[in-house]
Amino acid sequence: MKKTAIIFPGQGSQYIGMGQEFVEADGEAAGLMKMAEKVSGFPLRQLCFKGPMEDLTRVLHLQPALTIINLICLQQLNKALPDFSPVRVAGHSLGEYSALYAAGVLTAEDTLALVTRRGEFMEREGASNPGGMRAVLGLTIEEVDRLLVEYNGAGTVVVANHNSEKQIIISGDNDGLDGLGSLCRDNGAKVIPLKVSVANHSPLVAGAVADFAAYMETINFNEPRVSVPFNVTAAPEHNPVAIRKIMARQIASRVRWYESINSMVDSGVEVFIELGPKNILTGLMKKILPRKSPVICLQADTPESLEKAVAAIKG
Repeated sequence: MKKTAIIFPGQGSQYIGMGQEFVEADGEAAGLMKMAEKVSGFPLRQLCFKGPMEDLTRVLHLQPALTIINLICLQQLNKALPDFSPVRVAGHSLGEYSALYAAGVLTAEDTLALVTRRGEFMEREGASNPGGMRAVLGLTIEEVDRLLVEYNGAGTVVVANHNSEKQIIISGDNDGLDGLGSLCRDNGAKVIPLKVSVANHSPLVAGAVADFAAYMETINFNEPRVSVPFNVTAAPEHNPVAIRKIMARQIASRVRWYESINSMVDSGVEVFIELGPKNILTGLMKKILPRKSPVICLQADTPESLEKAVAAIKG
């Protein structure tokens, strides 16, 4: 089998109908969905399959909904390839919890409990400290960081995600986003508002960190069986106590995705499989990898796309 990394998407990848084919065709997938509904207390099957989108995209609902679809996709891959083991697993923001499950750090039930509580805390902080996020296209992280240092206007704004060489996500309140966004445009960037109501990975949600850290102390964390490059550090960590601290910080810290992907490519990963709704991370891979890279990138969240992923892993 090819040296394969499994990557999991986060918020923004959702769509109505996600995971439906797997759940309606497979009893074990339906069982995972039932478990997730019990743990979260939300009608996740209804939200995922029929919406409405306004309810699905509430941070409170979306975090467990998206996570259980990621886990179901992983379950289906493992059923198709029972002897398969990835060499790396990673997740983008919320998707990092799916990666922790895939690495054996968390049980499925504890994963759903954590993301449900995380959603509660983040929705609370979003209501108390309104803000948003914007994509900055065309500038490097060094250029955006320099503009952040130069910016002395109103509001709060930080870099939330370093997704590819020239795709940076900024996060903050409207004044900060407008001010830094204007500076970025003046320096040749395209700035696009994202459809989110919470300033994720910014000081505006930092009030959730202590509460979430306290909750995580009630959850058992194991040493990972597979190396996980963490969003906060872009490096692996094996100590469960340290992992708890990293995951608490993750809520308000920069997602170092570009560095994480490059570290996995440098380690010799030949195939990246994105397990979960849509193909946002697969699209990013095309921007991260050199033009003629031999690395294969595929996304799977349906039986048909899973077959292609299985074939790629088999080589």
